[in-house]
Amino acid sequence: MPGHDIIVVGTSAGGVEALTYLAKNLPPDIKAAILIVLHVPSHATSVLPRILKRAGNLPVHHPQDGEAIVLGRIYVAPPNYHLLVKRGYITLSRGPRENSHRPAIDPLFRTAARSYGRRVVGVILTGTLDDGTAGLKAVKMRGGIAVVQDPKNAMFAGMSRSAIKNVDDIDYVLPLAEIPFVLVKLANTPVEEVEKSIPNEIEFESDIAELDMEAVDNDGRPGKPSGFSCPDCGGSLWELQEGDLLRFRCRTGHAYSTETLLAEQSDALEDALWIALRALKEKSSLANRMAKRMRDRNQILSAERLHQEAQDCDERAAVIREVLLNSNRHPVAELNETPDLQEQ
Repeated sequence: MPGHDIIVVGTSAGGVEALTYLAKNLPPDIKAAILIVLHVPSHATSVLPRILKRAGNLPVHHPQDGEAIVLGRIYVAPPNYHLLVKRGYITLSRGPRENSHRPAIDPLFRTAARSYGRRVVGVILTGTLDDGTAGLKAVKMRGGIAVVQDPKNAMFAGMSRSAIKNVDDIDYVLPLAEIPFVLVKLANTPVEEVEKSIPNEIEFESDIAELDMEAVDNDGRPGKPSGFSCPDCGGSLWELQEGDLLRFRCRTGHAYSTETLLAEQSDALEDALWIALRALKEKSSLANRMAKRMRDRNQILSAERLHQEAQDCDERAAVIREVLLNSNRHPVAELNETPDLQEQ
């Protein structure tokens, strides 16, 4: 009888240090495969496998599409690919971003839960905002185990706090130092696999992560129109309500939690304000230049009109400048992200 032998780990800010500790303290004979998503820029080069391999005793690498899952190995999502789990093997997908990330944590957790049910352990470590919450909820829906790093112990507490707030019956909330021991214990605990129907939402969202066109074309998608537009593609967003957890997904599959959508809208608003500031300053500069030419031609009334127009633009630009300065003092992403700088 297998144990909890599929361990999926999600982390963001502060994650390299946390993952290094995890790899260092997992034994080489652990009876589980560990699959990791760390948020990295899409076009970056990831050296995380090298770091974890040097720190610990397990083989670590970026998997290939279709690679078999082998116990006692660590698989790290490569940049710009979702790491997805099928029964017995791994799939890499360039599907739609979730919570503005690819790789994202939710698709890994969701597909692992779909394929392995009760054998899955979902682990949320340090990170900002709330990617991983919906995926951990899927793990619990399928009978898996939820492990969350204690927010008081996390370098960045947002992801842990979100998971604790929104996922029912989390099994373990632990300081980082205790998580490796629990994972080993779970890997050695036999699990009776029970045939359970897979919720339609998990199937749909797992398929959409692979950009399955049947899922994209499905007009019977879960949720209801929200009235909001997708920051990535401009399409309509559907609301997905799972208990107290509210999320959004567009037709092509981009997905957002409420916190991430708010952050994206804040970024879009800031971009619009910068564009407005640039346009006003350019108009002011052009109006002043034209006013000078009018004065040189002794067209005083026209020059005064243009000078007044330039002043109006400068006044409006000053208002926008103040808005930008004030908003930058309180970025949305920091609402729940004050680091808890406590020793592990």
